[in-house]
Amino acid sequence: MEKKQLKTSPTANKAEGSVTSSVDMNKAYFMKKEAREPKWVLIDAAGKVPGRMATKIADILRGKDRATFTPHTDGGDYVVVINTDLIAFTGNKLKGKTYDTYSGWIGNLKTLTAEQIMAKDSTRIMELAVKRMLPKNTLSSSLMKKLKLYKGTEHPHKAQLEGFKRDNI
Repeated sequence: MEKKQLKTSPTANKAEGSVTSSVDMNKAYFMKKEAREPKWVLIDAAGKVPGRMATKIADILRGKDRATFTPHTDGGDYVVVINTDLIAFTGNKLKGKTYDTYSGWIGNLKTLTAEQIMAKDSTRIMELAVKRMLPKNTLSSSLMKKLKLYKGTEHPHKAQLEGFKRDNI
């Protein structure tokens, strides 16, 4: 069976007029653990809507923003979110949106509004939003370990963020 060859540059080899690479175009690419190169991303959550921000954070954690995305591999970046106490809800969601927890015991359904959760721990809202946008499998627990949430602007990850600052979310 003949392999199709990928032309990389039409003027790289002047004798033939093209250079061919040994990439087989009939095979899919799957990232290996050794090939991943995670970076660190800083996101300022002040004045941003939690749901829209959580979709972008989930994509960064999974690696869907990269060309080398593989669904079953942890190929994403670390995400540091600051100012989670300053997130903005649209409409009447601060008082109207409810979060339910149920222990399994009869009559033990607990319902809290977004306002009550923000008063108790503002990072919990972003944690729940991102967690619920990740796939429901064992990969999501390792992805959630790469999410770092902080109430204010201070965080202990300044050394990791040295060369990777990206705040366009």
